[in-house]
Amino acid sequence: MVTARIAGTGAGLPPSYSQDMLWSTFFRSHFNGSPIARRIFDGAGVASRHSATDPRKFEVVPEWSTGLRMRRYGEQAPRLGLRAVQEALAEAGTEPGEIGMLAVASCTGYGTPGVDVELARSLPLSPDARRLLVGHTGCHAAVPTLAAASDYVRANGRPAVVLCLELTSLHLQPATSEVDQMVAHSLFGDAAAALVLRPDDAPAPGLRVVDVAARTDTGRRGQMTWDVTDLGFRMGLSPEVPDALGEQIGPMVKDLLVRHGLDLSDVRGWAVHPGGPRILDAVQEGLGLDPEALSTSRAVLAEHGNCSSATVLLVLRAMLGAGEPSGPVVAAAFGPGLTLYAALLEPAPPT
Repeated sequence: MVTARIAGTGAGLPPSYSQDMLWSTFFRSHFNGSPIARRIFDGAGVASRHSATDPRKFEVVPEWSTGLRMRRYGEQAPRLGLRAVQEALAEAGTEPGEIGMLAVASCTGYGTPGVDVELARSLPLSPDARRLLVGHTGCHAAVPTLAAASDYVRANGRPAVVLCLELTSLHLQPATSEVDQMVAHSLFGDAAAALVLRPDDAPAPGLRVVDVAARTDTGRRGQMTWDVTDLGFRMGLSPEVPDALGEQIGPMVKDLLVRHGLDLSDVRGWAVHPGGPRILDAVQEGLGLDPEALSTSRAVLAEHGNCSSATVLLVLRAMLGAGEPSGPVVAAAFGPGLTLYAALLEPAPPT
């Protein structure tokens, strides 16, 4: 039976800036020295973040139109995406011409022809390669994109690439005293992250995509939003989100594991989207995990911030970089809807 195996991962990261520098150089004046904003920045669990625009030079201003921000995305995004995909292909030992599908997820920039077409040209991909764009889905987009690419690999026996690319820094919003905007501006960073899926019907290194589960709580659909405005995209974030996710994560993950005769105690790795420290605390409590179980997610949050859809792939990349887990891995991410997704990944059985 053909399976879809994660054979390589890669990242394209713009320059990194410390959280303290971002506060002192830009956000302190942006939020008019608000002590509330300062406490939020200090408690965000972020030590540094990547930004495709230099905050010290005020390269993006709140008054920029959405059209101008999209043009900037079109200039910056392709080269970061190319870097991530090339790194993943090299790790997977795969040539661009072998790729049968390129699936790109992004909720921070659009244009047609877009990043997918630019990558098809610059890699280059085979003319018959399929392209899938998953747009404006939010932080959980990596998992449904992974699911679609995995289905393609299983059905067609050709490799696929998943790319999540987010430039959240382009969506700096006008100064405000709204706490949810302070929280959003304290967390988000820019990143491109990619993985290569290869078809395999024999044991080989790499995690196989076994199954994917989803859960949407439409009654709480207004708790997390990502609105297109005349001044970029604006996040809405209710303080009730962590509690909502904490309630839903346990039943979803347990159902996913039970389908394959597994229990929470069988899981050897947790790649959880680090939406923020309260999100991780809620997931830890909702699943009854030891604090160490989410250490990789917390480390990625500290080093990179919340990079929207790219973040869970960065967590997987860091986890695999430390050595392939000895057993099942659950990757989980969350976004507007209120939507939760989880993927069950397993190493190949020993030969």
